[in-house]
Amino acid sequence: MSPLVLTLVVLAGLSEAAGRILPLVARRRTVSPPVVAGLLLTGTAVESAMIALWPLTAWTLAEMLPHATETAAAPGWTAAQVAPMLLGAVIAFPLLGPLLHLMLLTGVGAGLVGPVAAASGVGGWAAAGCVAVAGVGLAAAVEAVRRLVGRIGTNATRELPA
Repeated sequence: MSPLVLTLVVLAGLSEAAGRILPLVARRRTVSPPVVAGLLLTGTAVESAMIALWPLTAWTLAEMLPHATETAAAPGWTAAQVAPMLLGAVIAFPLLGPLLHLMLLTGVGAGLVGPVAAASGVGGWAAAGCVAVAGVGLAAAVEAVRRLVGRIGTNATRELPA
């Protein structure tokens, strides 16, 4: 991964994390700045890892199909493919439109179908299915971790002595 693409992936992860964390911070005014910074750094790392793993996960799923022929190495991101994900912070805000966020991710995923199909030797529809399953699977895993951390954080706050 080139330094430019890596920078774009990290910025896209930051935008996704900010889009998820800032509405929470707006509702809870008692959150301290160091906690917000820690949440943003952690969220950026998790979201960036998820974005970086999406092509590899889709390619791995495509390689598992019975009619796949290994023709090339796993595809990676290009700057043109990752750049639209920088809009994630604006679009991820719940009041501005989860549907727009879904449309953005669908467009980015559609751009990933061609490289996955070419690298794995499967057809376009099979590659599209693998990209979709990989995207939904990674998003579900991150959401499960997010909810778990939220519950642990909420329970730990309630259990602290006054």
